Amino acid sequence: MGHGRYAGHGHHVAFKADKDKYKVGDKVTVTIPSGKNGRALVSLENGSKVLKMFWVETKEKNTVFQFDVTPDMAPNIFIHISLIQPHEQTENDAPIRLYGVIPIMVEDPTTHLQPQIEMPDELAPEKPYEVKVSEKNGRKMTYTLAVVDEGLLDLTRFQTPDPWPVFYAREALGVKTWDFYDNVIGAYGARLEKAFAVGGDQNLAASKRKKVNRFEPVAQFIGPFTLEKNQTQTHTLKMPNYVGAVRVMVVAGNEGAYGKADKSVKVIKPLMLLGTLPRVLGPGEEVKLPVNVFAMKPEVKDVTVKIEPNELFTPVGSRTQQIHFNEIGDQLAGFKLKVADKTGIGKVKITAQSGKYTASYEIKLDVRPSNPRVTNVLEQIIQPGQTWKTSVTAPGMEGTNTASLELSGIPPLDLSRRLNYLIHYPHGCIEQVTSAVFPQLLLNRLIEIPSDKESQIEDNIRTALNKLTTFQLSNGGFSYWPGSAYASPWGSNYAGHFILKAEEAGYTLPYGMKSKWLNYQQNMARNWKNGSNRYRQSDLIQAYRLYTLALAQHPDMGAMNRLREEKDVSTMAKWRLAAAYAVAGQPEVASQIISGLSREVKTYRELYGTYGSNWRDEAMILETLSLMNRKTEAFPLVTELAHQLSTDDWMSTQTTAYSLIAIAEFAGKQKLTDKLLKASVAVGKSSAKAVTTNKPLWQQSVALINNKSAELSVKNETADIMYARLITEGIPVTGDTTSVQNNLFMDVRYTDMQGHKIDPLKLEQGTDFVAVVTVQNPGQRGIYREMALTTIFPSGWEIINQRLNDVPSSLQNDAFDYQDIRDDRVNTYFELKPNERKTFRVMLNASYEGKFYLPSVLCEAMYDNRISARRPGQWVEVVK
Repeated sequence: MGHGRYAGHGHHVAFKADKDKYKVGDKVTVTIPSGKNGRALVSLENGSKVLKMFWVETKEKNTVFQFDVTPDMAPNIFIHISLIQPHEQTENDAPIRLYGVIPIMVEDPTTHLQPQIEMPDELAPEKPYEVKVSEKNGRKMTYTLAVVDEGLLDLTRFQTPDPWPVFYAREALGVKTWDFYDNVIGAYGARLEKAFAVGGDQNLAASKRKKVNRFEPVAQFIGPFTLEKNQTQTHTLKMPNYVGAVRVMVVAGNEGAYGKADKSVKVIKPLMLLGTLPRVLGPGEEVKLPVNVFAMKPEVKDVTVKIEPNELFTPVGSRTQQIHFNEIGDQLAGFKLKVADKTGIGKVKITAQSGKYTASYEIKLDVRPSNPRVTNVLEQIIQPGQTWKTSVTAPGMEGTNTASLELSGIPPLDLSRRLNYLIHYPHGCIEQVTSAVFPQLLLNRLIEIPSDKESQIEDNIRTALNKLTTFQLSNGGFSYWPGSAYASPWGSNYAGHFILKAEEAGYTLPYGMKSKWLNYQQNMARNWKNGSNRYRQSDLIQAYRLYTLALAQHPDMGAMNRLREEKDVSTMAKWRLAAAYAVAGQPEVASQIISGLSREVKTYRELYGTYGSNWRDEAMILETLSLMNRKTEAFPLVTELAHQLSTDDWMSTQTTAYSLIAIAEFAGKQKLTDKLLKASVAVGKSSAKAVTTNKPLWQQSVALINNKSAELSVKNETADIMYARLITEGIPVTGDTTSVQNNLFMDVRYTDMQGHKIDPLKLEQGTDFVAVVTVQNPGQRGIYREMALTTIFPSGWEIINQRLNDVPSSLQNDAFDYQDIRDDRVNTYFELKPNERKTFRVMLNASYEGKFYLPSVLCEAMYDNRISARRPGQWVEVVK
């Protein structure tokens, strides 16, 4: 029963209605305790307005009055009563005015829809089925239909969403007829236990779950559909290869009316099977392939199970097994597979047969190399008219090797090696995502691109443009890692420079990307003050920003002039500012700025900020000179950079990419060389092919026999010397066995869940354990930023994603900037102050029986390879 609640200073009246809940059309009967000859003002209100107000004459002891429930009273109303007693009354000692208020719940049957589902109670996997949807009373409705497997729903303890209570949630009293309404009844003045519904038995069901079936999960959603009056609609859906139970759900609505329906349906087949392998495997590994065979009908007695692997696997032992069933249930067959010493897509087809019933299942997985790539370069200078004959063997195993030949009339750029480095670089911050594709955009200025390569480059650039949207913040800037809250000033310049060049080359940019970015750059340029921010090369960042605005045809002349007038502007910022003036159509100002400026940059490497180095800065100087058409002054820089690219010296992604961009910009303005390149090239037994190009470089991939080796002959048909380079790349079966510590200490160990040390060489299947990596900055070189720790795990171990599971606090990690968790690896990015030590933990489970390779653990500064540590890899076993 609803009861009036305490109001004001003890002047309350306790009155009651005959029920808690009414339907539209019912009568409400209210009883108030009262004295004779009084009057009561009754006000009926919903959350926002007064619906009705009337006076009632009171009688002795109790006064009863009634009113009809109308649709506008749903979902609830409040009855508010003020009782005024005549002065002379002495029958009760209550004061002259009394107040009370009670809520009344009102339900309108017309707001309930009753969808109905008609379909078979049992379905078969991989077969189509029909679902019929209607409304019980033939009412019109719009609905969506979902089919989701019970296992998935169990994981989230999901119930079919019922929209009705959400739309008809009880309204709080909102009208302030009287100044103390807020005290009269809070938003949820009703009994508290109604507000705190305690979870029902569906919470128990999840914990009672038996074995988890590893079939593909089912989650099909279709709709919305509109069902007219008295109509039934039929939908045909196909059940995937799933076994178990699914729930079919309909959620409906129409003009303020809502409803839902659901039905649980079994999915079975007389004979079924399921094989389980890790998500990835490595070359040379051995793994046990367990096959679950399900007999769902009594007539399935004897089953033959057979496996057919592709060329990446060799069965160890038999390819077939016999299983006998005495009753309905499931049994396990086991096979052993050895992975070949090569990479690719491994496939295993499993079939089971029993009389007329058959079942088959195919597993596909990546056989991936777990070691870093190795690059070998063979160089030769070929004199005019001479022929160079050579044979080459690639360093890696089958499936990972590539070879390419580069010929050029100028000192070689080592294009293919440097580009491959950028394309295969494993980390993905804004700088690296941009560096991987920016040079590809300008490549056609340096080299004739074969048509198959052309479409691949276009794909790469489109993919990168879409990827950049995951870095763009609401303010228009680009963050360093996806999902981070702050813009990276250099990253925003660099990515912006790339999108402008991509647009110029005819690519369509993602909607809104450029205008949002432009807005950000303009704000940053306007509000910039020298030395005010935490980046060392703040003036260079501003100058580059102004250059990108000029490129975007929105030069900010005011900000450019302000920077030009600044006192201590660095040489590099001046070079970059000159480029901005050149692009903004003021070449004479650009010339003034650079007159007498040094072209030598002191050797340096920057771990953050602009991710720069002396070579990156030289490349920017070259770009400026090219923009100003100063060909003769620029050429020495081209040769220097080309030489640097062709050495074995390590270069960061920023330096590599910018060097290639600058040389390509130069080549776009004028020829790197006027000489034609002419040669004849023969690979293996095939006849020689003539090569002519007026581009500075010619490059072609070389076909390797059995993905291993090639014979090559190159004849120089020009009157000048020719530079030839043969680059082979590949990934060896087992990685480097040496241990390295350069300016960085690293310790790798494995512990059980309690922190006790364990040996990972042999683990029992099902063991949970932890990989613990501790790194420390020895402190001589200042703060280490943009550090990358790469931990790749054997395919038989599964990473337990700590974001999805509850992790005890003893397993927490030290602070990192970003973490990327894949099937078989975790990449962690962080910074280390001098002498600081950080520990990162990854929770693992020894999931699959077999023998696997544990790759080396590597930690390095992404922008300085002199800071690195590596632990060698080893073979490990998981046993029953």
